[in-house]
Amino acid sequence: MDMSGMSMSSSMAMATTTSMDMAGMVSSAPTASSTASMDMGGAMDMDMGMGSCKISMMWNWNTIDACFISESWHITSNGMFAGSCIGVILLVMVLELLRRLAREHDRMILAHHRRLVASTTNENPANECACPTTVSTSKAASTATASALATGIKTRAFKPTLPQQMVRALLHCLQFAVAYFIMLLAMYYNGYLIICIFIGAYLGFFVFGWEKLGGDTDKSHDEATVCCG
Repeated sequence: MDMSGMSMSSSMAMATTTSMDMAGMVSSAPTASSTASMDMGGAMDMDMGMGSCKISMMWNWNTIDACFISESWHITSNGMFAGSCIGVILLVMVLELLRRLAREHDRMILAHHRRLVASTTNENPANECACPTTVSTSKAASTATASALATGIKTRAFKPTLPQQMVRALLHCLQFAVAYFIMLLAMYYNGYLIICIFIGAYLGFFVFGWEKLGGDTDKSHDEATVCCG
């Protein structure tokens, strides 16, 4: 009786210990799995947060991880940001170059029209006075005729030809596209890029706006406030 009671009690104790160990393992398994999942989730969050684009619609001074226009324009180093700033300056200077080309093209069209009118006038001179003239009167008449002709050529309006207007429209379209691209860059409110836009406008006008003042095609005073083309 004693031996059987001892064996039964020992077997019950072993079963209890085994069940407690298994329960502990089962209870610890969710804890371990939850901890592992939390660690993996935290690692994923860290990886997802690093290297993402910084886009702000408020005034900012972002450099690294700043993005402009598209995800491919993602600043990953100081050298890349410096190259972007230089590119923005050159882009604004290209806009000033296109404006200068447009003005020079209009002047070329106007000069061609004046030469055409002058050659037509020389081929068909006005009727001269039949009364006797002296050297002084002939000089005065020629001077008056030349001044009247020059005045008439300058004030006479004309319409460009189809090829001339096509070139003018192309230059205008290029100006509009470049100016719109610059406006999109300015909308990121990055202080460095906006300063580069101002620098490009200064350098561009200094280089390509250095021309003779006056004349009926001078519109440099109207271009300072032009935004998109």
